[in-house]
Amino acid sequence: MARIAGVDIPREKRVVISLCYIYGIGKSLSQDILRAVNVSEDKRVKDLTEDELTRIRNEVAKYRVEGDLRREVSLNIKRLMEIGSYRGIRHRKGLPTRGQNTRNNARTRKGPRKTVANKKK
Repeated sequence: MARIAGVDIPREKRVVISLCYIYGIGKSLSQDILRAVNVSEDKRVKDLTEDELTRIRNEVAKYRVEGDLRREVSLNIKRLMEIGSYRGIRHRKGLPTRGQNTRNNARTRKGPRKTVANKKK
Protein backbone atom coordinates (compact mmCIF):
# COMPACT_ATOMS: atom_id res chain seq x y z
CA MET A 1 0.00 0.00 0.00
CA ALA A 2 1.11 3.55 -0.70
CA ARG A 3 1.46 5.72 2.38
CA ILE A 4 0.34 9.36 2.13
CA ALA A 5 -0.08 11.67 5.16
CA GLY A 6 0.37 8.70 7.49
CA VAL A 7 -2.47 6.71 5.88
CA ASP A 8 -2.17 3.52 3.84
CA ILE A 9 -4.30 4.11 0.76
CA PRO A 10 -5.72 1.11 -1.15
CA ARG A 11 -3.54 -0.07 -4.06
CA GLU A 12 -6.26 -1.51 -6.29
CA LYS A 13 -8.50 1.58 -6.44
CA ARG A 14 -8.18 4.64 -8.67
CA VAL A 15 -6.01 7.39 -7.20
CA VAL A 16 -8.88 9.90 -7.05
CA ILE A 17 -10.87 7.50 -4.84
CA SER A 18 -7.90 6.28 -2.78
CA LEU A 19 -7.01 9.83 -1.70
CA CYS A 20 -10.48 10.10 -0.12
CA TYR A 21 -9.31 7.61 2.54
CA ILE A 22 -7.32 10.49 4.06
CA TYR A 23 -9.36 12.43 6.63
CA GLY A 24 -10.04 15.91 5.26
CA ILE A 25 -9.77 15.00 1.57
CA GLY A 26 -12.98 14.51 -0.36
CA LYS A 27 -13.52 13.82 -4.03
CA SER A 28 -13.29 17.43 -5.24
CA LEU A 29 -10.11 18.19 -3.26
CA SER A 30 -8.67 14.89 -4.49
CA GLN A 31 -9.35 15.95 -8.08
CA ASP A 32 -7.74 19.36 -7.44
CA ILE A 33 -4.62 17.71 -5.99
CA LEU A 34 -4.25 15.36 -8.97
CA ARG A 35 -4.76 18.24 -11.39
CA ALA A 36 -2.05 20.25 -9.60
CA VAL A 37 0.50 17.40 -9.78
CA ASN A 38 -0.54 16.46 -13.34
CA VAL A 39 -1.55 12.83 -12.61
CA SER A 40 -4.48 11.12 -14.34
CA GLU A 41 -7.51 10.38 -12.15
CA ASP A 42 -8.01 7.03 -13.90
CA LYS A 43 -4.63 5.67 -12.86
CA ARG A 44 -4.54 2.95 -10.18
CA VAL A 45 -2.40 3.50 -7.09
CA LYS A 46 -0.30 0.41 -7.87
CA ASP A 47 0.59 1.92 -11.27
CA LEU A 48 1.94 5.20 -9.83
CA THR A 49 5.66 5.85 -10.10
CA GLU A 50 7.68 6.87 -7.04
CA ASP A 51 8.05 10.37 -8.53
CA GLU A 52 4.25 10.77 -8.87
CA LEU A 53 3.73 9.53 -5.30
CA THR A 54 6.26 12.06 -4.03
CA ARG A 55 4.54 14.90 -5.90
CA ILE A 56 1.15 13.83 -4.48
CA ARG A 57 2.63 13.66 -0.94
CA ASN A 58 4.08 17.18 -1.30
CA GLU A 59 0.75 18.54 -2.56
CA VAL A 60 -1.23 16.88 0.26
CA ALA A 61 1.24 18.35 2.78
CA LYS A 62 -0.02 21.82 1.81
CA TYR A 63 -3.47 21.04 3.25
CA ARG A 64 -4.58 20.50 6.83
CA VAL A 65 -5.45 16.78 6.99
CA GLU A 66 -5.59 13.82 9.42
CA GLY A 67 -4.32 14.56 12.96
CA ASP A 68 -4.11 18.34 12.66
CA LEU A 69 -7.61 18.61 11.21
CA ARG A 70 -9.10 16.18 13.77
CA ARG A 71 -7.46 18.17 16.58
CA GLU A 72 -8.78 21.46 15.20
CA VAL A 73 -12.34 20.12 14.86
CA SER A 74 -12.33 18.66 18.39
CA LEU A 75 -10.95 21.92 19.82
CA ASN A 76 -13.68 23.89 18.02
CA ILE A 77 -16.35 21.63 19.52
CA LYS A 78 -14.72 21.86 22.96
CA ARG A 79 -14.66 25.68 22.68
CA LEU A 80 -18.39 25.75 21.85
CA MET A 81 -19.14 23.58 24.88
CA GLU A 82 -17.00 25.71 27.20
CA ILE A 83 -18.60 29.03 26.23
CA GLY A 84 -22.04 27.45 26.66
CA SER A 85 -23.39 28.35 23.25
CA TYR A 86 -26.55 26.70 21.94
CA ARG A 87 -24.51 24.45 19.65
CA GLY A 88 -22.15 23.59 22.51
CA ILE A 89 -25.05 22.56 24.74
CA ARG A 90 -26.43 20.37 21.93
CA HIS A 91 -23.00 18.73 21.58
CA ARG A 92 -22.85 18.13 25.33
CA LYS A 93 -26.30 16.50 25.37
CA GLY A 94 -25.56 14.42 22.26
CA LEU A 95 -28.37 15.96 20.22
CA PRO A 96 -28.32 17.28 16.62
CA THR A 97 -26.64 20.69 16.39
CA ARG A 98 -28.05 21.91 13.08
CA GLY A 99 -31.74 22.34 13.74
CA GLN A 100 -33.01 18.87 12.82
CA ASN A 101 -36.27 17.51 14.19
CA THR A 102 -35.70 15.42 17.32
CA ARG A 103 -39.22 14.26 18.15
CA ASN A 104 -39.29 11.42 15.63
CA ASN A 105 -35.84 11.09 14.12
CA ALA A 106 -32.26 11.95 15.22
CA ARG A 107 -31.48 8.30 16.04
CA THR A 108 -27.90 8.69 14.82
CA ARG A 109 -27.17 11.27 17.53
CA LYS A 110 -29.52 10.00 20.25
CA GLY A 111 -28.67 6.30 19.92
CA PRO A 112 -31.09 3.37 20.22
CA ARG A 113 -34.56 3.99 21.66
CA LYS A 114 -34.99 3.78 25.42
CA THR A 115 -38.49 2.50 26.13
CA VAL A 116 -40.45 4.50 28.71
CA ALA A 117 -42.91 2.48 30.82
CA ASN A 118 -46.65 3.10 30.29
CA LYS A 119 -46.14 5.35 27.29
CA LYS A 120 -48.34 4.03 24.51
CA LYS A 121 -49.25 5.82 21.34
